[in-house]
Amino acid sequence: VQLVESGGGLVQPGGSLGLSCVASGLNFREYGMNWFRQGLGTEREFVAGISSDGIGISRAESVKGRFTISVDNGENAVVLQMNTLQPEDTAVYYCNAKSGYYGTNYWGKGTLVTVSS
Repeated sequence: VQLVESGGGLVQPGGSLGLSCVASGLNFREYGMNWFRQGLGTEREFVAGISSDGIGISRAESVKGRFTISVDNGENAVVLQMNTLQPEDTAVYYCNAKSGYYGTNYWGKGTLVTVSS
């Protein structure tokens, strides 16, 4: 199984960035897909998630109204669109695939997002 994130980079405060995670080696439609992030010296925290059927969506309070999550089943990809970025959003963002049915949990290697002027 591989989860490969892309789209990270440097953006100014108030700017936007889209992250993508492409999954391979698993049955994508049977996994809930999530984004987590970890800032310097902080614990990894949940950012947003979408259920395997694409209906259930959850987001951390800190990103509601700014971040959206979606899936492209044709590409086996999950996208995190981040708007109105702030310096406190600076972190390594990780893609996660989780299946309660199979009892499996997979992680990508992460992509760095830096919000700075």
